[in-house]
Amino acid sequence: MPVPDNVRREVEKLRREIEEHNYNYYVLDNPTIPDEQYDQMLRRLIELEEKYPELKTLDSPTQRVGGQVQEGFEPVKHLVPMLSLDNAFNEEELRDFDRRVRSIINDEPVEYVVELKIDGLAVSLLYEDGRLLRGATRGDGETGEDITENLKTVGSIPLRLRQPVSRLEVRGEAYMPKEAFARLNARREENGEPLFANPRNAAAGSLRQLDPKVTASRSLSTFIYGIGYVEGRQMDTHIQGLQFLKELGFRINPDIQVFKDISGVIEYVKSWQDRRFDLSYVIDGMVIKVNSLKQQKKLGYTAKSPRWAIAYKFPAEKAQTKVEDIKISVGRTGVLTPTAYLKPVKVAGSTVSRAVLHNEDIIKKKNIKIGDTVVVHKAGDVIPEIVEVLAEKRTGSEVDFVYPERCPECGTKVERIEGEAAVRCPNQDCPARNREGLFHFVSRPAMDIDGLGPAVISQLLRAGLIKDAADLYSLKYEDLIKLERIGEKSARNLLNAVEESKNRSLGQLIFALGIRHVGQTAAKKLAKHFGTLQKLAQASRDELLAVPEVGPKMADSIVRWFQQEKNQKLLEKLISAGVNTEDVENKGLENNSLEGTTFVLTGTLREFTRQEAKEAVEARGGRVASSVSKKTDYVVVGENPGSKLKKAQELGIKTVNEEEFKKLLG
Repeated sequence: MPVPDNVRREVEKLRREIEEHNYNYYVLDNPTIPDEQYDQMLRRLIELEEKYPELKTLDSPTQRVGGQVQEGFEPVKHLVPMLSLDNAFNEEELRDFDRRVRSIINDEPVEYVVELKIDGLAVSLLYEDGRLLRGATRGDGETGEDITENLKTVGSIPLRLRQPVSRLEVRGEAYMPKEAFARLNARREENGEPLFANPRNAAAGSLRQLDPKVTASRSLSTFIYGIGYVEGRQMDTHIQGLQFLKELGFRINPDIQVFKDISGVIEYVKSWQDRRFDLSYVIDGMVIKVNSLKQQKKLGYTAKSPRWAIAYKFPAEKAQTKVEDIKISVGRTGVLTPTAYLKPVKVAGSTVSRAVLHNEDIIKKKNIKIGDTVVVHKAGDVIPEIVEVLAEKRTGSEVDFVYPERCPECGTKVERIEGEAAVRCPNQDCPARNREGLFHFVSRPAMDIDGLGPAVISQLLRAGLIKDAADLYSLKYEDLIKLERIGEKSARNLLNAVEESKNRSLGQLIFALGIRHVGQTAAKKLAKHFGTLQKLAQASRDELLAVPEVGPKMADSIVRWFQQEKNQKLLEKLISAGVNTEDVENKGLENNSLEGTTFVLTGTLREFTRQEAKEAVEARGGRVASSVSKKTDYVVVGENPGSKLKKAQELGIKTVNEEEFKKLLG
């Protein structure tokens, strides 16, 4: 049937508004509407495009959610080759680069642009008439792989430029932020899947998924760093090109600087040696480019790389230490995880005393023994990891670690499912599984019960005051006052926090239940789709598969969880206690007390992880940005703060310590 004019106008209006909100969120790091309002606009656009398929376009914001599974990646030729860069590893090699540049341009004045070298996957984006036509990997430099559908799911990549350009090919780096990398590996470990070694591998693996929906779930981002080809626009310098790209709607790294001589370059490069660890993403060096495009042309290229640019590579952050012990912990899903306890050593800006070994196969592959001297680093500057064993330093006193055949907590014979690396305790009543499940239930992303930390929960379990999560809602003042380090005020505060948690959102409750494979995002989707916990509990596998984010593994896991008698009794007790089981908008602790307020975090907080602090702010209507700007309201300063503190002081932005931050949260 013909499309009514008012529908066409509404679709175009929705697209413009959604594109503008995407630009504000992903490029300016300054969202202007709540997520719920954005979701409503996107759902309305999807609804109209499904009703009138002729309105669908390749650059519609609906294309970001992930299309059909692809059969494979086609080779595509870049308009201009993507060459690699020569490397420098010390100050003298940078000065040699400067001397080579000056010898060719006959000592003309030269400016250098210095950029952070993002550790991700190089990509090329081709636009025609302002619309994204194709996205590709670097490949061999001449030919890459067409990963357009996957790149469309990355929010920071514009599907339509903010100004018309007839033809444009840009280059950039797709990367995975540190927190997203940690979350992804945590999910994979829980599911018994192989872990990614670092954020770069995770980004590359995500962009080469045949199913774009998988890519869409991986929280990737981009920084665009250059123009490969452009029609109808002339520029004199590289920095002008970056400004032009920013005007078009691309995300440009904010820490780019221009210097008049190599000494300024070297000083800036050195300044990032340590403060790079304060970034929310991984960099492995700096890139130095001649700013003048005329001089770039004069300098030309070697067979492999431009003579006008060089990459300075930071030295690898590694340290030697000893494995003092290896201990097993049992998680809430029953996975037995070995952890190496190390002689404390400083690596990548912090002290490392433990390294998770993940599973038995890794211990065997790396041949790690108790007492070994080992080399450790932080995978992706995030996760402590044993890189190698220095076998030549063995004395004969080292001891092999024997993986337990029975659960160290309950004595049940452990199981290893074929095709999985994880060894699990199958006992649903295992005390360790129950304890870890309770820790998860009260955590900030879940029911967010302030004051109920691991120490208090362990005391409650030992005293027999609780057996499951629902028992928390039956606690009495006289129960709590008997516990160690719980005074009258603490007991009353704790009871108030438990009572307040009854009003958490349905999404938080679903996540708190600890159903295997169900993360925060999926829990929110399930809450919105089914509306009540009771409807979710009765859902069939096919009904679950109709929910975005839910695949076969997750659907089977949800069905199994709700079929277990133990879990059914838990739900009955939670409902009887008055815990919210409906998806009611704005219900819960979430409030708008921080609406319109922008925070930046720097340093290590004692009571919050970065993710927990971010979620606490967002739950109250605020937002957390990755860098300090004039739009920042507060910089939260933890231990060992980085360069963000200095930037805040320079701009006169208010700084708060952790206690002041907690008061702002209420």
